[in-house]
Amino acid sequence: MRPPLPAVTCSSQSTMLTGLAPTAHGIVGNGWHDRALGEVHFWKQSNRLVSGEKVWETARRIDPSFTCANACWWYAMHASTDVMITPRPIYKADGRKLPDCLTTPASLRDELQAEHGQFPLFKFWGPMAGIESSDWIALATQRLLERTPSTLTLSYLPHLDYALQKFGPGHTSIRNELREIDRIAGAMIDLCDQLGVQPVIVSEYGIVPVRDAVWLNRVLRDAGFLAVRLEDGREILDLEHSRAFAVADHQVAHVSVRDAADIAPVAAILAAVDGVEHTLFGNTRAAAGLDHARAGDIVCVSASDRWFAYGWWNDDAKAPDFARTVDIHRKPGYDPCELFLDPTLLWPKGRVLRKLAMRRLGLRTNLDVIPLDAALVRGSHGRVEQPSGFDPVLIGNLPDPFLDVSLPMECVRDAILALTLGATHARAVEAEFTAATRTFLTRARR
Repeated sequence: MRPPLPAVTCSSQSTMLTGLAPTAHGIVGNGWHDRALGEVHFWKQSNRLVSGEKVWETARRIDPSFTCANACWWYAMHASTDVMITPRPIYKADGRKLPDCLTTPASLRDELQAEHGQFPLFKFWGPMAGIESSDWIALATQRLLERTPSTLTLSYLPHLDYALQKFGPGHTSIRNELREIDRIAGAMIDLCDQLGVQPVIVSEYGIVPVRDAVWLNRVLRDAGFLAVRLEDGREILDLEHSRAFAVADHQVAHVSVRDAADIAPVAAILAAVDGVEHTLFGNTRAAAGLDHARAGDIVCVSASDRWFAYGWWNDDAKAPDFARTVDIHRKPGYDPCELFLDPTLLWPKGRVLRKLAMRRLGLRTNLDVIPLDAALVRGSHGRVEQPSGFDPVLIGNLPDPFLDVSLPMECVRDAILALTLGATHARAVEAEFTAATRTFLTRARR
């Protein structure tokens, strides 16, 4: 498949479920700069953020009996699905974050955690992320398929993200990681066969090998556009007084520029940075499908073997305290270093255990075990154009011509409609096809 720009989780999943590009559905990345609030938001969960009709809503207009369950696809909260499961920690007043999940109906949460244990939040993201989270989601999905089947059941298995970003797709460990997720996916496919359910497998992107990060905010700081303020000896990004700053998101960065007159000069500075392949603004940003208020005034795309780090400090001793922690909401950018324990620490796991023990005693302390060395990261994604063999995929027993070798990701929504409703509502389904699918079908028929 050909993904939207950026090819990241939230944008790609929203495109598959609405049939729209980010310009239309508004999800320009995993995070963005909210200009009204003057804050950067990452990993929000409300489905109300996604514009456009979702595939299950379209299907219900065709067939009111259509039902949908969502097991951990993003933007699950406040959605119009019939059933929902999503990670949702409990944030205690003393600063603790406890693993948990949120469900619809609410009673499903207790039933799932009674059967399969507490949702493994710290295995879903962070340095301990692993197969346990995908295993839990798969078991929860199988329960839905067996006991409360829906017309469409969505299930998100994140496992391959972890090792592929940490070590890169060529690392010897990847073969075993593939075996692990194949075991889980195989069990789900076998159950689908038993229940007469058609499985379809999609991926949001392909992860490519990378050699180093690009630090756009350091460049903007050195050029006098980014401001910092000192808080308790730490340098904090000062959004109030920054003329330009970058929201880094894998291989794409959204650059907010306060004054329109600065857009062209800032773009020229960034275009000259080693590792920046494209700087999109104005008409080129619109042509890339990112003409939306949440998008940066300039959108930077990295070279295939590079990615964008969010940091702005030049001295690690002055990095904000949250930089060395897993803090996906406070960091104004995506940080894959959260997948690592700092290798420079003496016995980092012991440090984690000691800090957790202190918290159990009621003491407040930071789990400051995350490295600041971006060179540790060996895999990334986000670009549309990737080397051959690193494309996102669609696998399934699909009707022709949805198995073409160059399917736009927007077509997934219509492939789902064709699979679930096409046998009895063929004309109505085709009438609902998006412009992307109509264009694709016309080309395919030719």
